Amino acid sequence: MSSRSGSKQRNAPLAHNTVHAIVLIGFMGSGKTCVGLALSRALGWMFHDLDLHVEAQQRRTIADIFRDSGEPEFRRAEHEALSTLLKELSPDSPAVIALGGGAFVQPGVRKLLAQVEIPVIWLDAPADELWVRCAQQGADRPLAREQNQFRQLYEERRKHYTEAGIHIETTGKTIDQIAQEVVQRLRMNHVLKEK
Repeated sequence: MSSRSGSKQRNAPLAHNTVHAIVLIGFMGSGKTCVGLALSRALGWMFHDLDLHVEAQQRRTIADIFRDSGEPEFRRAEHEALSTLLKELSPDSPAVIALGGGAFVQPGVRKLLAQVEIPVIWLDAPADELWVRCAQQGADRPLAREQNQFRQLYEERRKHYTEAGIHIETTGKTIDQIAQEVVQRLRMNHVLKEK
C-alpha cells in the first residue's frame, strides 16, 4: 500500500534542518519500537521507548500497573514520563521516541507534542494484520486479549491517529523500508549516518 499524509496537519513536520526529534505513534503491533530502533541507527540518534520510561519511573511493568492501579494511573504515569522526556530533548541530543498505542489518544499527550512541534509519524496497518503481529510477538498486552475487542479499540483510536502529520502504511514493507520512508517523508536524507 502506498503511504499518504493524514487528513489533518496539526503535527506537520518542521523544516528538515530543524528536526531534532521524531515521534512514532500507532496501534499495538504497528512496529513503533522496531522502526524506531532502525531509525535511530540510521540517523545516529538516541531511541526512547516511552513504555520503558514509564516502567523505569514506576519501578514495575506496564501489565502490573494496569493490574494493580488501573488504566487511569498508567495514563497519568505515561503523561508524566513523556513530559519529562520532552524537557530533556535538545538539538545536541536528537532522538526518536516511540509512544505506546494509547498515548496519542490522550488529549494531554497531543497537547504536549503540539507545544514542542515535533513531527509525529503514524505507522498503520489493518487491524487483522496488527492482531496477527501481536500474537506472533507473544508479549503481555493488557488490552490485546480478545480479537473483537482489539479491533474495536483500533477503530476508536484510529480517529485520533489521523491527527498525526504523516501517515505511513506498513503492510508488506520491511522495517528498514519503513524507516527509510520516514526519512524521505521528512526530507532528512542528508542526516543519514554513514555506514
